[in-house]
Amino acid sequence: MGDYRIKKPDVFSLPLCLDCGQAFRWEKRENAFCGVAFGKFLKIEETDSELIFYGTEKEDFDKIWKPYFDLDVNYSEIIGAYDEENLVKAVTEYRGIRILRQEPWEALCSFIISQNNNIPRIKGIISRLCENFGDAVDGGFTFPDAERLADLTPDDLAPLRAGFRAKYIIDAAQKVAEQTVNFKKIDENPIEFGREELIKVKGVGAKVAECTLLYGFHKLSAFPIDVWVKRIIAEMYPNGLPACIKGTEGIAQQYLFHYRRNLDK
Repeated sequence: MGDYRIKKPDVFSLPLCLDCGQAFRWEKRENAFCGVAFGKFLKIEETDSELIFYGTEKEDFDKIWKPYFDLDVNYSEIIGAYDEENLVKAVTEYRGIRILRQEPWEALCSFIISQNNNIPRIKGIISRLCENFGDAVDGGFTFPDAERLADLTPDDLAPLRAGFRAKYIIDAAQKVAEQTVNFKKIDENPIEFGREELIKVKGVGAKVAECTLLYGFHKLSAFPIDVWVKRIIAEMYPNGLPACIKGTEGIAQQYLFHYRRNLDK
């Protein structure tokens, strides 16, 4: 199996895409990032002009990685339309963020785990979840599917050290496995349907639902609100969000989140 190379898109940064709080299974190793998504291990490196997908055939690139990194979407056009002062600063300083198209179940489960948690601990819990209940592949472990976890109890998740989140993970797995929460319908219907569907899961409120819709279903009008985004709204947009982000609120949120979070460093 060879390596697959493409010209780097105008708006693309591996560190910004993979380390801006939207995904938790990527690890930086020297100049590359390594991770598992959709059951496949990937080592990916960025140069000034190329993206190198190591050990990847064109078929896997087209089927998995091209959608995963949202490479068919014209981000230059989207962020170029942001004409509000704070957004211009955010997209200028952190140009390169894209919204990853993650597996919906992995996104839901990951953001359940993220509640009242910090990123190192989130990554640790998810890593233990995959090691204990996923399948081994070259380079790592797959994310266990909902059907696999639905047969477990919260006590079975004790090795994860997930605390109160264990019962929410199991409830989510059971509802997804039995299609009480129907991913196909969420994907096919307007965002309002998904919001109502996802909060059927115990422990899932507006923020986790919005994160799942944005990162798992690519509903770009989703707008997750956490403590940082609350500050952004209070400080920058007390009279409402700018009109220029209509329809791509999720992309704008990711830039603003990363910008504000790093402003005081």
